[in-house]
Amino acid sequence: MDILLVASAFNSLSQRVYAQLSDHGHRVDVVLASHGDDAVRTAVRETRPELIIAPMLKTALPEEVWRDHTCLIVHPGPPGDRGPSSLDWAIAEQEPRWGVTVLQAEAAMDAGDIWAAVPCTVPSVGKSDLYRNDVADAAVSAVLLAVRRYADGSFKPQRQNDPSVRVVWRDAFRQERRRIDWERDTTETVLRKLRGADSQPGVLDELLGREVFLHGGHPEDRLRGRPGDLLATRAGAVCRATRDGAVWIPELRPRKSSGDPAPFRRPAASVLASFPAPSDPTTRGTQQGPSGVADRPPWLPEASVPLELPGDRHTWSPVRYRQKGDVGFVAFSFPGGAMSTDHCRRLLAAYRYALTRPTPVLVLGGARDFFSNGIHLNVIEAAADPAGESWTNLNAMDDLVEAVLRTTDRLVVAALGGNAAAGGAMLALAADEVWCRRGSVINPHYRRMGLYGSEFWTYTLPRRVGPATADRLTSEALPISAEAAADLGMVDRLVPAAPQEFAAEVDRMAMSLAEDRDVDRRITGKEETRRRDEAARPLASYREAELARMHGIFFDPEAPYHALRSAFVRKTPGGSALPLSRAGEPVARDIRQPAPGPVG
Repeated sequence: MDILLVASAFNSLSQRVYAQLSDHGHRVDVVLASHGDDAVRTAVRETRPELIIAPMLKTALPEEVWRDHTCLIVHPGPPGDRGPSSLDWAIAEQEPRWGVTVLQAEAAMDAGDIWAAVPCTVPSVGKSDLYRNDVADAAVSAVLLAVRRYADGSFKPQRQNDPSVRVVWRDAFRQERRRIDWERDTTETVLRKLRGADSQPGVLDELLGREVFLHGGHPEDRLRGRPGDLLATRAGAVCRATRDGAVWIPELRPRKSSGDPAPFRRPAASVLASFPAPSDPTTRGTQQGPSGVADRPPWLPEASVPLELPGDRHTWSPVRYRQKGDVGFVAFSFPGGAMSTDHCRRLLAAYRYALTRPTPVLVLGGARDFFSNGIHLNVIEAAADPAGESWTNLNAMDDLVEAVLRTTDRLVVAALGGNAAAGGAMLALAADEVWCRRGSVINPHYRRMGLYGSEFWTYTLPRRVGPATADRLTSEALPISAEAAADLGMVDRLVPAAPQEFAAEVDRMAMSLAEDRDVDRRITGKEETRRRDEAARPLASYREAELARMHGIFFDPEAPYHALRSAFVRKTPGGSALPLSRAGEPVARDIRQPAPGPVG
């Protein structure tokens, strides 16, 4: 079937719907509604779709489009739910179960016939995590059901005024509802407000006399202080006291009206470091990051924690190590999947620590949500020297990937509980085995950010899929599903687990792998393969060739990368990504935004 996707952005859900429909044999085109009604009308006229689906839409479809064509809207709420902030309300009201409804477009918002509805749970995670995983699972199931009903003519319309449908209109969830009262709100309440706005729009607050948006929240079990006070930093996050505890806030975003030259999300400590320090004379000093920019306020202590935390600790750390029998686990989780220079170095240090432990199996990843999206474009954009920071960040990624590739004394497993892109996808491919949750989306390319790529992709991708397929994947620059990646040889094992169950399933699989009597033979084979491949072409040669291409891009002020990065980070139209293609053909018709999440 010819299907046209209309989306306000080619975000994680849009990409997943695209990939899953393509897997089912449908011919899928995409147009961005953010480019205006004329772009949508043109795409409809040129592609002549049998069905139009809007997986993520912030504006109404042109009336002549939904009147003349069957248009299905994916709404992240159960039947009867209406309004633009469904997930925000679900989190705020602590709904244990929610759902996704596929509706036919009509004049009134969310009021059309119900084509399909699938329930989902609402775990205690951030809204963006919930959207990319639990909600996305339900959304894809609902879309596939609706498409099947359309194709076989089995659809029986269920109207919103059906007595079985309880219609509830929920207004936009505005900042006044999100505002935190640090003197009165409990830690649980603060965390719920932060998680309900973790990616967008954030929680508007004031720090050091400036308005900022708070993004993300995690509990802290030991640090305490006067409610609202800043207590410490850790790995780029800041800790803030509540009435009955404290919370970690990983990212801040200065308000645009503040005049800040970098009004976008980035590690909270680096944002605070750019603010004037409190008047206390003991706070003077600097803490310089890799590009000569302060990466944390020197007047706040760095509250470090060991990689191996006791099971009864409830605190935030982006990288952790644990050991279970003969398996080591290096778990990591960075906001948006973006890995700054500091993130890469911390993860490399944890990886090297894991290598000192006598485990025949080492699992890298394993948490729900993003695995990695590569270099941190937001941190790069905020740097005094973006080209220099791009180079430093990329080399830090390369150091990490090379460490994995040179590990020959154990089996390394990359466990992808969520999406991976660009350098993050290549980090996974450096492992001996890639385990991927069904429902994850992989973008094994760099082209849409104007980059050639590094992280040894010219070695790892062809060795798994062959040179021709590697060239196709990197030039088409399209998302692929976990199932498609497995068919191509990029993924070794698909994990059919719900997001909340993924970590436990990886534990079980890893323990089983460690007990396999074939492990010793496989480890010995790794040593022989590394020697053979090194003799054919050293890893250093791949790295040198890739970095030469990337250096030319980073340090060329006219290279498209700089405009694309800035437009992506600042969410402005100033720059258009390179065109997509589908199996060598032009893809409709108007996809010009990079994939979501910092990539590189």
